Amino acid sequence: MNILNMEQVGKSAGNRLLFAGVTLGIEDHDRIGVVGLNGAGKSTLLAIAAGIAEADEGTVITRNGLRISYLPQHPVFDSGKSVLENVSFLIRQDEEYWNVEGEARAALLKLGIEDPDVMPDILSGGQRKRAALAAALLTPSDLLILDEPTNHLDTEMIEWLEEELRGYRGALLMVTHDRYFLDEVTSVIWEIDRKQVFAYEGNFEKYLEMKQERLDFARAAERKMAALYRQDLAWMMRGARARSTKQKAHIRRFEALRDREQIVEERNVVLASLPTRMGNTTIEVSGLAKAYGDKVLFRDFSYNFLKTDRIGIIGPNGCGKSTLLKILMGETEADSGSVITGQTIRIGCFGQENDVLPEDERAIDYIKDTAEYIRTADGLVSASSMCERFLFDADRQYAPIGKLSGGEKRRLYLLKVLMEAPNVLILDEPTNDLDIQTLQVLEDYLDHFAGIVITVSHDRYFLDRVVNRVFSFEGGGTVRQSEGGYEEYLLHRAEWTDAEAYGDGAADQKGKRADKKEADGKPAGSDQGRKTPKPKIKLTFREQREYETLEGEIDELTERSSALEEQMMEAASDYVKLKELSDEKDAVDLLLDEKIGRFLELQDLVDSFAKK
Repeated sequence: MNILNMEQVGKSAGNRLLFAGVTLGIEDHDRIGVVGLNGAGKSTLLAIAAGIAEADEGTVITRNGLRISYLPQHPVFDSGKSVLENVSFLIRQDEEYWNVEGEARAALLKLGIEDPDVMPDILSGGQRKRAALAAALLTPSDLLILDEPTNHLDTEMIEWLEEELRGYRGALLMVTHDRYFLDEVTSVIWEIDRKQVFAYEGNFEKYLEMKQERLDFARAAERKMAALYRQDLAWMMRGARARSTKQKAHIRRFEALRDREQIVEERNVVLASLPTRMGNTTIEVSGLAKAYGDKVLFRDFSYNFLKTDRIGIIGPNGCGKSTLLKILMGETEADSGSVITGQTIRIGCFGQENDVLPEDERAIDYIKDTAEYIRTADGLVSASSMCERFLFDADRQYAPIGKLSGGEKRRLYLLKVLMEAPNVLILDEPTNDLDIQTLQVLEDYLDHFAGIVITVSHDRYFLDRVVNRVFSFEGGGTVRQSEGGYEEYLLHRAEWTDAEAYGDGAADQKGKRADKKEADGKPAGSDQGRKTPKPKIKLTFREQREYETLEGEIDELTERSSALEEQMMEAASDYVKLKELSDEKDAVDLLLDEKIGRFLELQDLVDSFAKK
């Protein structure tokens, strides 16, 4: 059942059209992810759905009594109230007995706000976003609208948020550029592309397949229309006369073909840097240590960076990742140890926050201030051409920076860093506020970057795609190294956990588990990545949440199956409709069987724990 409908919705920003003719609906259990280029209007579309912004044209119809909870891209707090007071105020209190303040405090602690009673002005932008996320999650709602919820969350928090959203019973509409998160949480993708919104059933992986099919079909149709246009153009040039109804129709067809909006190939950021000479000394780190008071960030950290290194640095918020980067760049001093940087090293840094951008300066002039030209594998490329490659068309190049969206400003700042032609690229949370298309082309650029890449990121997809070695902050000043990307790190972390749990007998324990797996008919090593130091005594958090929601899902599926059966009886004389209803009922019944089987499986576990 639809809870919100958009009918012919359109919106402009100044004199620039963002989207038009949007006609889409949100059903009560939809999980929708919105994707598109920065500046395409994703945040605006969410604000219109939330009732915060008004459409220029069209209507938005909501179900009577629809409760909406909204996380904006840039939350604003009352500076006269504490963070806890702000969050408690934002949560609509539907039931008097509900302990709003207690739950708000717990959620804030979970999201890394260690002192909820502080004033919001002393928090970073990331901390304010996490506080607003706590309020959005706790607000009772039928439709949860989240604008960039994963920004500024560490990996543990992102995985916790995935669990929370899986257990959410209402509809979800969100913008995020975290591709693994989209795969895990969404079942529908809306894409804003060339002022239209396209809907795709399925998660992000399925969306990529279906979008390619749509583009292939559109290109084929465009080739046919182009051929027809050439024929009509030749006919017109021979001297067509509108003397008959048939000729008038032919002329109208020619004019429609001439004035059509043509399909253009998607522009990509295509950059291939030329190798910059690096001497034998790159960056050599020896015995680094840093602490703030009693909190030790890292100790005795040593590493010599290789010329082709792709290093990912991970760990919870506040553990010292950005501090390590600042020490490598010479912006912060270590308590002990040394950093030797080679004379030929040129460091470029793309930080969590942009430098203060000149709001009145044009985007093209901002890039020209760095370099008029850059030398690439394609030869000498002008600043204007580089802007074009970075998805800034002529209008956006000559627009004041203050008119750009937040994501476009991030993309412009990234281009400025790359125009400096560094041979060591330091990226501190590069995936924050960059759209997926820019991330894809950045990843492709890094594939061919002739130098060292060091990145702090919580984006698991980005890490798996880019890095070949991971430094992980494990707490207590320990920084561990792991070969490979994020998935390999998870396997190594499980091995470290085994070693800590079993000591010298870890290898024997691992071997025993492998033998048992083989005896059970499962391949040895298939349990890599899981830790089993203790026997299981209760359901995991994910299992408990699943167990609590399955009964309701089974009831809903049962009711749906019965309703379909009644509709089939009514449509007995309509073969086409009967076939559609029968196929849908088969799918519902199959899913119902799976849910019942899973519920019984979890019930058996609950019963077994009760007997212990």
